[in-house]
Amino acid sequence: MSRQRKKKGRPVSGWVILDKPVGIGSTECVSKLKWLYQAAKCGHAGTLDPLASGMLPIALGEATKTVPYVMDGEKTYLFTVTFGAETNTDDLEGEVTQTSDHRPAREDILAVLPNYLGEIQQVPPAFSAIKINGERAYNLAREGETVEIEPRTVTIHRLDLVEMQGNEAAVFECECGKGTYVRALARDIGRRLGCFGHITQLRRTAVGPFTPEDLVPLEELTALEGDLAALDNEIIPTGVALEELPEIAVTPDQVNRIRSGNPVLLRGRDAPTHADEAFATHGSELVAIGHVEKGEFHPHRVFTASRI
Repeated sequence: MSRQRKKKGRPVSGWVILDKPVGIGSTECVSKLKWLYQAAKCGHAGTLDPLASGMLPIALGEATKTVPYVMDGEKTYLFTVTFGAETNTDDLEGEVTQTSDHRPAREDILAVLPNYLGEIQQVPPAFSAIKINGERAYNLAREGETVEIEPRTVTIHRLDLVEMQGNEAAVFECECGKGTYVRALARDIGRRLGCFGHITQLRRTAVGPFTPEDLVPLEELTALEGDLAALDNEIIPTGVALEELPEIAVTPDQVNRIRSGNPVLLRGRDAPTHADEAFATHGSELVAIGHVEKGEFHPHRVFTASRI
């Protein structure tokens, strides 16, 4: 009996900016959207824990080639820190490891926040995906091992106290760079205040070029099951992920050369002579990501002709 060939799925490409609900993991969301869109390829740009809600950018098809550019972008979080206890996971799902009867005043909190602006050293949570000698830290922590992770340099652009919830908790908003752990930020603020603390609510509101206006709730997408045209209307073009890079318009002949992996000479008064990274387009079509050297565009990643 001959083997049946597995269906490849639709060659649909672009970004769906999912508003992830609490209680579901990022991988499960990717599987759900891949099934809904009948997509050949699907991935996400930055994990959100099941406890967290909010923006989970999901790449379909050719957009998966632009995932690193979104993951490297700035992120914004809204989070609640409950005071009086620290947990081994730095959130409400963990076991309490330290407690305190002290509660900080608003003035105390405002006084410590400047310590967490700019480039800072941060020790990631023991329950994180960081690898230690080839093993994920969270696997070692679950097995009861003492996890020692070296401090890392992260960048926090903005950290605001949004509101106090009595004297038991406070809500913060943070804009930060790649690799920042908000759970670790809550832990460190609690320690500096002498009261300990852990995250009880966490929501991501922006990632890279995407804003809250781009968010689509999972339940809305699920309600469109089977209506591929309506689902496709929620797709954001692939090229939006590259908006921080220079854009270069190329001709149809150049498109063919680039898609064959060849460099092309850029003409015109405004054509760049050098760029470490740039992306080439023809009309609304994303052609390739590459670099410009001595007036020539050299492709690194080539995109097939599809929805962008």
